[in-house]
Amino acid sequence: MEPQDQVVKMNKSYTILISLIVALGGFLLGFDSAVISGAIKGITTYFEMTDAMLGFAVGCVIFGAMAGNLMAGPLADTFGRKQVLIVVAALFAISASWSALATGYTEFIIARIIGGIGIGGAILIAPIYIAEIAPPKLRGSLVSFNQLNIVIGISVAYFSNYFLVNYGDESWRWMLGVEAIPAIIYFLSLFTVPRSPRWLIFKLNKVKLARKILQKIGGEEYAEITVAEIQRGLARKEKKGRLADLFKSKYATIMIIALGIAFFQQITGINAIFYYAPTIFEQAGGSTDSSFLQAIVVGLTNLVFTLVAIWLIDRLGRKPLLLIGTSFMTIALVMAAMAFNSATYDFNDNSLRKVDDIQIQRALADFNGKSFYSQAELFEGVKDKLNDELFLDFKRNEITNFININATLVLVAILLYVAAFAISLGPVMWTLISEVFPSKIKGIAISVVGFFNSLVSFSVTQVFPWELTNLGPTLTFAIYALLSLCALLFVYRFVIETKGKTLEQVEESLIRS
Repeated sequence: MEPQDQVVKMNKSYTILISLIVALGGFLLGFDSAVISGAIKGITTYFEMTDAMLGFAVGCVIFGAMAGNLMAGPLADTFGRKQVLIVVAALFAISASWSALATGYTEFIIARIIGGIGIGGAILIAPIYIAEIAPPKLRGSLVSFNQLNIVIGISVAYFSNYFLVNYGDESWRWMLGVEAIPAIIYFLSLFTVPRSPRWLIFKLNKVKLARKILQKIGGEEYAEITVAEIQRGLARKEKKGRLADLFKSKYATIMIIALGIAFFQQITGINAIFYYAPTIFEQAGGSTDSSFLQAIVVGLTNLVFTLVAIWLIDRLGRKPLLLIGTSFMTIALVMAAMAFNSATYDFNDNSLRKVDDIQIQRALADFNGKSFYSQAELFEGVKDKLNDELFLDFKRNEITNFININATLVLVAILLYVAAFAISLGPVMWTLISEVFPSKIKGIAISVVGFFNSLVSFSVTQVFPWELTNLGPTLTFAIYALLSLCALLFVYRFVIETKGKTLEQVEESLIRS
């Protein structure tokens, strides 16, 4: 009888509790990722940032995550999943406190990178730990707790930003610093969870301790069956996996799936949406307060549909969710591109009066009564009236005063995109990554794939401010729509179904294929 048939219902609460505690790292990850969206204006002014400096200030956390990705897997294999997560929690607390108190740009960047290292560890090790303690029938849902906590963290960050946005001239410090509170709670709560049973057997050969933990999860019979299966897997293992092993032909299918899904999760623009949500809504003509409220709606949508994904992932399966999600992501991004493409830019007494900079207002007074029918046409007309500094200020801050757009369509498109991502690439990617790698290469492989995922994410967030300023939102969203279509085709062609299989069964199936 398979282990998945031996789960004792009265022990589910214990497994769920452990998973929820470990998944608090996802909450910190989500909070840290989204909280910067509310601080963008404040840090841009305080540190006198250019577009490139802003892009790096926002994206450097991912730069740190890449370092965390590379270190987390090997360290977790050597010292254990639990120990690495404890260090991760400490890094989050340090980063939140330091970034809130920073007085120089370089100091701020260093503090954010430290938090990024924590993100790199949390995003890889928490799903691995949960996958290794969860019974197969619950594994998809429990691993998705990490993604659920990520989106809860994002939603809480948007709420926090909204309530703190007017909290003094340097409200951005409060926005960033409040993260230290959940980080300390996470640090302390991790001491209550057990070590991974699979890691105890593979690394330390502590079979009795592993069996004791497994008994709490599913009872004695489940523990005996699972220990026997782990030991059979151990008997098949060679020496510890190395980087070169990832390029062996027998792992080709696994690496194609893992690297492909990691690439498309980020290249389709999700972090650009989360990091710059208020900026996007301001581009659509919203006020600062309304854009922060709309960002809250984005976060709540993400949360609701992540719950839907958790409910469906072990019922419908991984691949169907990916196919549905990437289809609707493509549709949503096309809608956003069409909304911005149909926008006009109208100069009249009312729109000119809203301009804060008197020099810009006077320089553009000649356009009173004129309309532009694309952003490219607008920039071409305006740039001759302004010097480089004022032109940059116009593109960043003043353009929203003149735009006439179907803002409802933009909001609906963004919400549809976030909902589609939340039921597919968001939770399913991390579930798949935690399932497809054999134990021999899991540590090094998860680090490489995580690093690659963070590298793509860093690239997207680094160039997004430049894209909005220079390419305009129409072309930016059109590019992401094309990439989402490519993601749909990739899933259809390459991704396999892992629903209901033990980790050992998944390994045998993929290596055999």
